[in-house]
Amino acid sequence: MSTITVLVLVVVGFQVLMYLMQDQLVFFPQRLPEAHRESIAKRLPDSESLFIDAGDGVRLHAWHRKAPAGAPLVIYFGGNAEEVSWMLEEVSRRAPGVAWLLVDYRGYGASSGAPTEAALVADALRWHDRFSKERKVIYAFGRSLGSGVAVQLAAERELAGVILVAPFDSLVEVGKRHYWYLPVGLLLRHRFDSLERAPHIKAPLLTLVAPRDEIIPVAHSKRLFDAWAGPKRWVDLDGAGHNNTDDTPGFWPSIRAFLEKKDGPPAPP
Repeated sequence: MSTITVLVLVVVGFQVLMYLMQDQLVFFPQRLPEAHRESIAKRLPDSESLFIDAGDGVRLHAWHRKAPAGAPLVIYFGGNAEEVSWMLEEVSRRAPGVAWLLVDYRGYGASSGAPTEAALVADALRWHDRFSKERKVIYAFGRSLGSGVAVQLAAERELAGVILVAPFDSLVEVGKRHYWYLPVGLLLRHRFDSLERAPHIKAPLLTLVAPRDEIIPVAHSKRLFDAWAGPKRWVDLDGAGHNNTDDTPGFWPSIRAFLEKKDGPPAPP
């Protein structure tokens, strides 16, 4: 074979390989051993380890941090390599008086199945509808990959507000930045196109961004923020990178003020 033919085969073969491996590149499931799940449930009696049937043979799990009747509920969607049980004690300490539902994606934590964009969004709707009968005020909270799930939930259900940490405009655009040498727009199945939905969402938005974010540069968050139709507030977490947003002084105070509706008029970036 000629050199050109070999190069073409290598390029095409690499693109096919990336297409086949994209689930492993987008999702990094972190499992929770059953013994660990049981120990957490025993240690934190105010947190319920909750299972529901997804209707397709998959058993979904979430941690429900209880709160008095009438308290708002925050449904939390984590990052692509996050096992969410670590948040239980954090939300109890940082946001008391609020009910929380920390969702295990399919294949993560104690949930069965395998993650896909369509499945994660369908599961988010199922969790929301499960709790909407008992909680009249519901917020969505999405971190990184979870921002894509939270935005799609907000596009399909009426919410009191949406909290996004290190969000992106679309996974296609983020992918183009990191894999500029690939036709990401053609290859990517899990597109999480939040930018397309943002102009139609009226719920209030709190966006928290890390100026030193090396995974999702702030420009991606800014495009989503600018397109959002509802009232919105932008918070720069000074000095933060993608994985240490929670350590900054403004992180939890901004979230508490948003949940308590004490954050004042919208502040543009």
